[in-house]
Amino acid sequence: MAKDIVAAIVMATMLEAKPFVKKMSLKQIPAPPFLVFQDHEALLLISGIGKANAAMATAYLCTMFSPEVIFNLGAAGAACFGYGLGEIFHIHEVVEPDRPDLKTGKPCFHQPDLMEGFKTAKLATSDRAILDPIERQAIARNADLLDMEGASVVQTCRKFESQCYLFKFVSDTPDHRLDQGIVDHIRRYRQRFCEFFVDAVIPKSQQLLT
Repeated sequence: MAKDIVAAIVMATMLEAKPFVKKMSLKQIPAPPFLVFQDHEALLLISGIGKANAAMATAYLCTMFSPEVIFNLGAAGAACFGYGLGEIFHIHEVVEPDRPDLKTGKPCFHQPDLMEGFKTAKLATSDRAILDPIERQAIARNADLLDMEGASVVQTCRKFESQCYLFKFVSDTPDHRLDQGIVDHIRRYRQRFCEFFVDAVIPKSQQLLT
């Protein structure tokens, strides 16, 4: 497999990734067990949902392609009110509320890399979807947004000494508890998220890599 990939993207589902594949003119390549799309210097991998899938996918990227930078992109829920659907954030810290440190008993924290000029938020990553408003409120003490992959991507990138940036868009708030409604929101806002990444994030990342 090609080793000259500059940037790699990890996304949980094809639902989120579909506009990226089209806008970036990526072509599917054989890369079992993952669904992978590539052009001459960029690659997008569909990891599947959850921490284990995200960790395996990121390790696969680092081992097989050695990208200069990895992006974890996708939808996230808002832990509390005050966030608008489709709003986009650059993640500056990730916490795992369901995985306490063995010594301290406190949640594990991870630090992704950061670019200047973007609105930031703190992300909580758990192994199940948090839809109950009361559970969201509890997590809101330590995080702004909720997902199921981000912490694993950051942790794996740190193991492989790879740059890692996270960007998330809001797909649901404490008012939204039905899966179908969240899916509809992802479809509604994924194109705008894609255009933001291509128009704003890629140019800035290229400046950092030169």
